[in-house]
Amino acid sequence: MKPVAICRHHAAQGPGYLLDFFNNHDIPWRQFAIDAGEMPPVSVRDYSGVVILGSPASVNDHYGWMQREEALLRDALWFDRPILGHCFGGQLLAKTLGSRVRRNTVPHIGWGKVLVTKFDEAAQWFGPQRELELFHWHFDTFEIPRGAKRVLFGTYCMNKAFAYGKHLGLQSHLEVTAQSIRDWCLQDGAELDQYAGPSVQSEGQIFHRIDERITKLHRLADRVYDQWSRALDRPIQLAVRRPHGGPGWGKSLMA
Repeated sequence: MKPVAICRHHAAQGPGYLLDFFNNHDIPWRQFAIDAGEMPPVSVRDYSGVVILGSPASVNDHYGWMQREEALLRDALWFDRPILGHCFGGQLLAKTLGSRVRRNTVPHIGWGKVLVTKFDEAAQWFGPQRELELFHWHFDTFEIPRGAKRVLFGTYCMNKAFAYGKHLGLQSHLEVTAQSIRDWCLQDGAELDQYAGPSVQSEGQIFHRIDERITKLHRLADRVYDQWSRALDRPIQLAVRRPHGGPGWGKSLMA
């Protein structure tokens, strides 16, 4: 099986729990640390899927690495390889699909409730529950691309996730761990004071019941990541007749 390409843009916004899921399910992966000077691929040829993580940059900036990631997403869409976007990644997927990304009316930072829409696609990704608690840290928001379905919406940001076939764009974070949130607050915690208000939690609020919240978040992530990973090109088993007319059937693994 070809690895999943993961693009990271911020040390505290790494793949986190997503790597636990991949490793536990024998899904190979290759991380490109853009924040450490690596450049992302522009072709999906060597990858079974693409994950774009969060970033302090806006998708409306014009960095060279961002243009390469857009080329990678266009290639993945063309060859029908599944794309998973977390926050900035969801915005970049929306932009690649032709939608506008703009400043949200307010920053949204911390834990917050979102509602699951009534579209069939929403239940497919998130199950029958109507309300979820997710972790958020963003300033921009995306419009829902043409042909996609809004699958999550929230109070401080209307468009919290969209599904486009086998592709999913999130305006939130399923991949965070308690440690990655601590690292994030350590690096960017000044934003909590700078934008303090109803939509931005304090550090104390963020870490209130953190272990319980993370456990529930990862339970949801297991469902979403499982749904997404089903579309990856996996080795398949083909039944083949045993040589020399031997009894029964054998199995051959084909990439």
